[in-house]
Amino acid sequence: MVVRRKKKSRYMRGTRTCGWGRVGQHRKSGRKGGVGHAGMHKHYWTWVVKYAPDYFGKHGFTRPPELVPRIRWINIGELDIMAEDLVEKGLAEKVNDKIVIDVTKLGYNKVLGQGKVTKPLIVKAPFFTSSAIEKIKSAGGEAIIVK
Repeated sequence: MVVRRKKKSRYMRGTRTCGWGRVGQHRKSGRKGGVGHAGMHKHYWTWVVKYAPDYFGKHGFTRPPELVPRIRWINIGELDIMAEDLVEKGLAEKVNDKIVIDVTKLGYNKVLGQGKVTKPLIVKAPFFTSSAIEKIKSAGGEAIIVK
């Protein structure tokens, strides 16, 4: 490689184009090969092969939205607060001083363990976190997994 004695870092003030040839040669993107991903299938093909081999083509598939299970969750602390109101509205029932709540009737399918449990609850749900099960049992209730 030949050493450049005159470096481009010399500003060349007063020379109209400052070392970039004719007017317009340093404008826009003509000297850089285009803007953005221009030329990926043309003059940047070797770059694509080396650095972005998966840039072109289709990869994988998207599952139909109706088949993707949607997790709707509720915290056990919220259930504890709502328990009495749910009994009054008929969405839960009281059996032997324990309140039985089926969260699927409320539109949820997972019970998370945030919050405090102060009353014994029997909670029915398809999914529970381990902390939710622990808190329910420590308050004298039980977690029933329903399919």
